[in-house]
Amino acid sequence: MSRRLQRTAAHGQRGLATVEMAIGLPVLLLLLFATAEFGRMLSQYDTLTKAVRNGARYAASVSSLGTTGLVYITPAIQTAVANLVVSGNVNGTGAPLLPGLTTAEVTVSAINPLYVEVSVSYPYEPMLGVALPAFGLGQPIPADPTLTATSVMRAL
Repeated sequence: MSRRLQRTAAHGQRGLATVEMAIGLPVLLLLLFATAEFGRMLSQYDTLTKAVRNGARYAASVSSLGTTGLVYITPAIQTAVANLVVSGNVNGTGAPLLPGLTTAEVTVSAINPLYVEVSVSYPYEPMLGVALPAFGLGQPIPADPTLTATSVMRAL
């Protein structure tokens, strides 16, 4: 093969690599960002479930009515549990454990005379937008689910 033919073939390969990169890069970036967003969502869901479990544990320890073992949830207990779930302490001081989490999203209730239930419905806020593009292959994929965590414990 002549030197001129080799040089032409190498030049054509550089153009082909550019085209392959232009086609493959958006797909690779989409996969990278989707993986990062999914990992962030799982991390926030884990934080939410731990906070709800701690709130239910606290509610179960303070809501028992005397020695009867029956659950009695006062507004003060509801407020303390909501503060514990949101900020990590019963006084409600400090930053929320999750961005945008408020005490209004926390529900504390007695599901029967012996058990207390704490639940939270948290609207997840994605960092890259509310939908992932489908590149003309259908509707965009929603990326803003509502994370829900519930914990039930027996009053002590």
